[in-house]
Amino acid sequence: MPTKLVLATRKSPLALAQTEQVAAHLRSAFGCEIEQLRIVTTGDQRTDWSLEKQGGKGLFTKELEEALLRGDADIAIHSCKDLPGHLPEGLVVAGYLPREDPRDILILRNGVENPALIATGSPRRRLQLAMLFPDAKFTEIRGNVDTRLRKIGQDHVADATVLAAAGLRRLGIEGWQGVQFHALDYSHMVPAVGQAAIALQTRTADAGRIRAVLDHRTFRAVTLERAFQAALGGGCQTAFAAHVTADTLWFYHHEIGLRTLPLSDAEIDAPLETARTLLKHFGFQI
Repeated sequence: MPTKLVLATRKSPLALAQTEQVAAHLRSAFGCEIEQLRIVTTGDQRTDWSLEKQGGKGLFTKELEEALLRGDADIAIHSCKDLPGHLPEGLVVAGYLPREDPRDILILRNGVENPALIATGSPRRRLQLAMLFPDAKFTEIRGNVDTRLRKIGQDHVADATVLAAAGLRRLGIEGWQGVQFHALDYSHMVPAVGQAAIALQTRTADAGRIRAVLDHRTFRAVTLERAFQAALGGGCQTAFAAHVTADTLWFYHHEIGLRTLPLSDAEIDAPLETARTLLKHFGFQI
């Protein structure tokens, strides 16, 4: 191993918290110095953009990947759910830290039981929330976690929003003035592909040495989830979700709704074949 590893990361509070977790893990595993290369991505710069209208693919990852390809960084740190299904040639996901709680959290303004206006820029969340709250209307929301919480709890721009449990936990946020947190189980909200997993992306030649010190269980599950994403061509702004537990696939797509299927160890360990087989079972032309 080299004496130093350079980690490319976004500058948001959540991205930096996740990068600190990775840095601590790699220092312990390899005993090397860790340096951070903090980068502002297109998605960070264009806070006025609608991610759904502009297309979310690569908006929060492209500049980090370019740093890897140039050799300016050794590892790029991503929230896995931000990664497109297909990666640039020469780059792979080496692996993940152990996955956090993958559920989504409904953030309800105090005094509200049935929100009339829900703020989310995610088609995946919007369409699943519409099944829970069929009379609700939707608006977009941008900003860091604390900004979104403030918009609901203090500014009252909407009655509710949804945030990932993992992000709240990594930022140490257990509550917020003016709102209540309600965890959504998988039967009400299937998480995004890779949700709650911190991805370590590397050049292909470097992946083996990094993968050896990362979490195998998370790698197996998320690799299958990403196989569904790649087969469907979905990015983070597609109304689709796949979440793999130890023995179950939770799947959502706007064309067929929410489905669950049992999974065997053999199916999890053959992600490309399993994704294609099950998508055909659901009626998709792959």
